[in-house]
Amino acid sequence: MAGGWSKDGAVQEQIDSTVEDALARSRRQLPDGESAERCDECGDPIPQARREAIRGVRFCVTCQAERDRRPSGHSGYNRRGSKDSQLR
Repeated sequence: MAGGWSKDGAVQEQIDSTVEDALARSRRQLPDGESAERCDECGDPIPQARREAIRGVRFCVTCQAERDRRPSGHSGYNRRGSKDSQLR
């Protein structure tokens, strides 16, 4: 059901667009290319199984887990500026 100036399905379009943006951002962050034999951060060897499983891996599991815990800087701001998001 649309209300006001919005068309039918506008809310779902925003949800879909937000999900698509998040997927695109995640895909851009995936490593690519030749995997490193040693971790770029600590220098420990990266196991062969990890290098084969993740193309372009640059960090050992421990260092990658630490990097994943750091804040990404993404605010989650709804750049489309829906009326609903502006009221919260």
